[in-house]
Amino acid sequence: MNSQTKFTLPERRAIDKRQIIIQHICLQLASLGHRCQLSSDRGYLSVADSLLKNYSAQRQLLADYRCPADQRIQNFLNDYLQRNGVDVDIKLPGETFNLNEAGIARELSLPLNGDTYKSNLVESYRLIQGVLHNPKNDRRTTSGVFHIVEGGLPIPADKKAVPVNVYANLLQVALDPPTELLSLPIASDRDEPVDMWVSLLLRPVVRPEVEGVLPEKTLETRFFAPGTLVSNLDFVESIFGNGGDPFLSENDAALDIDHWTGHSGCVILAPHLTKLSKKIIGLPHHDDATERQREDGMCWKKDDELYNDGSAFKVVCRDMN
Repeated sequence: MNSQTKFTLPERRAIDKRQIIIQHICLQLASLGHRCQLSSDRGYLSVADSLLKNYSAQRQLLADYRCPADQRIQNFLNDYLQRNGVDVDIKLPGETFNLNEAGIARELSLPLNGDTYKSNLVESYRLIQGVLHNPKNDRRTTSGVFHIVEGGLPIPADKKAVPVNVYANLLQVALDPPTELLSLPIASDRDEPVDMWVSLLLRPVVRPEVEGVLPEKTLETRFFAPGTLVSNLDFVESIFGNGGDPFLSENDAALDIDHWTGHSGCVILAPHLTKLSKKIIGLPHHDDATERQREDGMCWKKDDELYNDGSAFKVVCRDMN
């Protein structure tokens, strides 16, 4: 009996493709200062050692630099808060695992040598057809979910209005998740956890091309997720595609004036916000609240009342700019 496992050509190609993705992951982790635990073949890391050290030194010198899309979003957030009387300095995550190619998020979302990942937020399974991600909060109702920050466009009556100072507090906590949320699933069966943010650039099509009449139009959206929730980025990537490396000029929407709508979006996943009390994030006491704040539940009577009753929510900050 032949002891070697025989694979069909499609299976062999799938294995080779996975090995390339894992090597890509190892290189990027090494460039961010993490020890490679995902591959026994580290020859390519030795070859790239001097380049990785050079990159690491440059990264430290450019710690405050953000890619063009992130800088636009960061400027908007700080300008918005300052226009509305909140003087804070918001900084988007600078050192993230950059999902610059399709398929990387999927590999990161499961243990290296396992087919199942479970946490208190998501369960992921490797299947013959691909993967299955089952998040804890997969809501089919919009009741109480959509919250909109004051100070911008008018807020519909069926949405909850969030004071600007409260949003600033929520945003700062969102950008400082607990360590356990940052652990990448791919390293969950390794000796050492890998704790970091994961980011993704999307360029969703807003208007398809009409050949000879109108060019295709896209917007830009940045996603940031603590490592445990990288499966969420795999999901959105499977729908909207991958916008590439946001640090490369070829992927800078502002330089693509014929195809960019001029709109930038940013999504930050922060499940730990459901544990914050209304009082600690700056909502007023019931006696000091406005009529709308009382209707929206944006006030408290007891010190330990949780924001949005401890349920998942989406808070949106937008204006006409």
